[in-house]
Amino acid sequence: MPLVTSEQMLLDAQKGGYAVGAFNVENMEMVKAVIGAAEEVKAPVMLQTTPSTVKYGSLDTYYGMVAAEAGKASVPVCLHLDHGSSFELAVQAMKAGYTSVMIDGSHEAFEENIALTKKVADVAKAFGIPVEAELGKVGGKEDDLEADADTNTDPAEAKEFAERTGVSSLAIAIGTAHGFYAGTPVLDKERVSQIKEVVPVPLVLHGASGLSDEDVRECVSRGMCKVNFATELRVAYTDACKKLLEEKPETFDPKKLGNVGMEAVKELVKGHMKVCGCDGKAY
Repeated sequence: MPLVTSEQMLLDAQKGGYAVGAFNVENMEMVKAVIGAAEEVKAPVMLQTTPSTVKYGSLDTYYGMVAAEAGKASVPVCLHLDHGSSFELAVQAMKAGYTSVMIDGSHEAFEENIALTKKVADVAKAFGIPVEAELGKVGGKEDDLEADADTNTDPAEAKEFAERTGVSSLAIAIGTAHGFYAGTPVLDKERVSQIKEVVPVPLVLHGASGLSDEDVRECVSRGMCKVNFATELRVAYTDACKKLLEEKPETFDPKKLGNVGMEAVKELVKGHMKVCGCDGKAY
């Protein structure tokens, strides 16, 4: 089916008490793997590209790949700009055909974050495209943005932020981090419940790679409606390729590497979808 926006799938998740899995893709093989996983478990799915991934390829290239594979799928597929780094990039993604965008102003002061987010949301409304934003700082590093320390989201600020910007979904900080964790993460899960009480739009969990299945399930049960996975997919893909080359160093055909990478990513994604509870939820 044609690409869909994230709006309805996230509202359905919010109503149904599950989360949509959102997976960062870097190449054609990962696109095929993620959509293939969604087909097998009958789940709605979001595919994401960060600014560095877009720089590696292009907005048009990733749109072309995802749109082509989505067109053959029977489940809803959304293409999302993850951690949009500027107003200009967000608008370019909308024009290229992306059906959801994130503007990340979390490294700005509160008022500046609101101003940037509202500017993107106002334009997106004309395109009919939902906007995700982030409030609070998620630790670790995403592309060139790095947070030295976690600053968890304040519920009162989250309520004001959502009201003043008109965003469709909100990523909140509860102690997660981008990339893998150096130690055991300490999550403020109660904060998810507190923010859900005062913020009507679906909530988003960033930095899920490396979290236990139990942590993810509890965050979803408390109100997270979208869960992002990135680092784990990259590791699964490259580890599968490394293993093939170790076992068969004479391998030179990129397709053979792509096949083992795809299979590893597909199995990982299916597992995450089941943990998020979105399996069987394709409409």
